Amino acid sequence: MKTRSELREIIMHILYQVNILNDAKLEYNIEDLIKEQIEVENKFVKESIDGVIKHQEDIVKYANKYLKDWTMNRLNKVDQAILSLGIYELLYTDTPSVVAINEAIELSKKYSDESVTKMINGVLDKIYHDEDK
Repeated sequence: MKTRSELREIIMHILYQVNILNDAKLEYNIEDLIKEQIEVENKFVKESIDGVIKHQEDIVKYANKYLKDWTMNRLNKVDQAILSLGIYELLYTDTPSVVAINEAIELSKKYSDESVTKMINGVLDKIYHDEDK
């Protein structure tokens, strides 16, 4: 059984793949992408992926609203995936805000550099303080 943190890392990998495939205008089946990453069906993974994809337009708007001198599409695909998941969890789930922010920061520490981690922290913190759930 994987921890929620491990599942978030899997979600990030899948969202990264989706970003790449969308940019390349390639067709894909989201179920297949999920099955490639996790052998057992997992409700948290499925709901998170579906939620991020469903709310992607709003997630990008929130990100762009709070990214200073940047836009979501200028971030690399990994950072886009991490930030998208963090914003999704903050705004659309019952995940405690501190957990959503901390998990995104931990992923960022593992996959990005310090400046990006600070940027993601800043964006999520501003969303947390400015937006009502």
